[in-house]
Amino acid sequence: QVQLVESGGGLVQAGDSLRLSCAASGGTFSSYAMGWFRQAPGKEREFVSGISWSGSLRNYADSVKGRFIISRDNAKNTVYLQMNSLRPEDTAVYYCAASVTSMLRLGGPRPGFWGQGTQVNVAS
Repeated sequence: QVQLVESGGGLVQAGDSLRLSCAASGGTFSSYAMGWFRQAPGKEREFVSGISWSGSLRNYADSVKGRFIISRDNAKNTVYLQMNSLRPEDTAVYYCAASVTSMLRLGGPRPGFWGQGTQVNVAS
């Protein structure tokens, strides 16, 4: 029902900042709770951050708390992930996700829609 397209990934040095964007189309963006997941080489996909449909509620994995900020602009059908103080261990493919049931957080729910992913490489 909704298509998600991530952008903004790239190669940066440790300590740098990067902002990822996720543009949604084909659905009612404001009705979806949104979030970001990531998958590093050889590891399972993990939850990074989630944001409620209104943007009033946000949550983060412990590994990124204090460094990453999730936000959304419903008028632009876009969700963002501002990543600060990047570390080599942040290197992964980052995926935008949408949920029609409830807010995305650690442990669930399973997202209903996924983007194609954008690669983030953090060099030491």
